[in-house]
Amino acid sequence: MTDPSDDTSLAEHGAEPRDLPQPPPLRISPQTSLFLDFDGTLVDIADRPDAVVVARQLPGLIEALSQRLDGRLALVSGRSLDALETLLGPLGVAMAGSHGGEFRPAAGGEVYPLADPLPGSIVEDLTGFALANGGLLVEPKPFSVAVHYRHHPHARDNLLARAEDLAAMHGLKMKHGKQVIELVMPGSDKGSAVARFMDLPQFSGTAPLFVGDDVTDEDAFRAVIRFGGNGILVGAMRPTAATWRLAGVAAVHDWLAAALEEKTKA
Repeated sequence: MTDPSDDTSLAEHGAEPRDLPQPPPLRISPQTSLFLDFDGTLVDIADRPDAVVVARQLPGLIEALSQRLDGRLALVSGRSLDALETLLGPLGVAMAGSHGGEFRPAAGGEVYPLADPLPGSIVEDLTGFALANGGLLVEPKPFSVAVHYRHHPHARDNLLARAEDLAAMHGLKMKHGKQVIELVMPGSDKGSAVARFMDLPQFSGTAPLFVGDDVTDEDAFRAVIRFGGNGILVGAMRPTAATWRLAGVAAVHDWLAAALEEKTKA
């Protein structure tokens, strides 16, 4: 759900867009590939990134779907791969972390960087800003740094201005999500990660689906369209390149689980 305080709110786009229909049932077939965001899609967003609650059945559900799809499933998240595995355990699936900066094409395989590491001076600058503005939460990652202002909404405008200055000075991309502003190295975006996966033999020629909730997932929604696929927005309706919408995390779990149940019946 897009927060009304964010610069991506519906108010800036005029009238609220027409709602999207629910996606059709997920088909387990050789023509299907599936990409899943994490926060806001597979787990509900929490006050702190480390406070999310992972449903007990979720890791097994993800691995079972990946097996049924013969490996044509990948998690594509803004979190680092280490953070994902801390929360989910050592999942046997492909992953891209740090908005695509970290790329692991196969379960247990080598991790390839798709971007240069983020200079430490940028983390230091934003850490100083955070301390001077009430103690905002700074989340360093290998190829990006996120600053969460959920508990300090008054700091939003100054944080946005500081992030824009740093992005211009260092040639970074800035992403504004749900009460978080993130600076990322060039090459770190979910669309690039999807395109890289689609170049792999197991994904090539399939119709990809990307399931995500935030404006940072729009790069991926546009990417799957280029490959003949579709995006699925999770949460409240907003301007989006997605084709379909699911109401929330619980609806995503149900949609994924139903695919396994149908395959078992077949």
